[in-house]
Formats: sequence, structure tokens, C-alpha cells
Amino acid sequence: MSDARQQAVENAAREVIAYDGPNARTDAHTVVDAMGAALEAGATHQDISDEMKRQRNS
Repeated sequence: MSDARQQAVENAAREVIAYDGPNARTDAHTVVDAMGAALEAGATHQDISDEMKRQRNS
């Protein structure tokens, strides 16, 4: 995975984890933008899901 793609995946995972659904104190557009950037960089939803698991377990 390229550095730019990896960074986008890590950022998307962080944003999704930080977002707290209806109780969120952050703008949902931030999450959507981060996911979009990761997907545009060539990541898959599975890449992001795997990174979320990694971040939660570290």
C-alpha cells in the first residue's frame, strides 16, 4: 500500500472511530470526506475496517 493511501486509510479509520453517531460532537462531513479520500486513493472498505480494528487494539 502506498504511503498516501496508507495515510488516507489511517485517517479515515480515526475519523470513523471518533465519530459517535447521533451523539457526535463532530461534523459527519469530516467522516465522509476522510472515507472519500481513502477510497479515491485506492483503498477498499475492508482496508479501512481492518485499520479500525488495528487502531482499536493498539
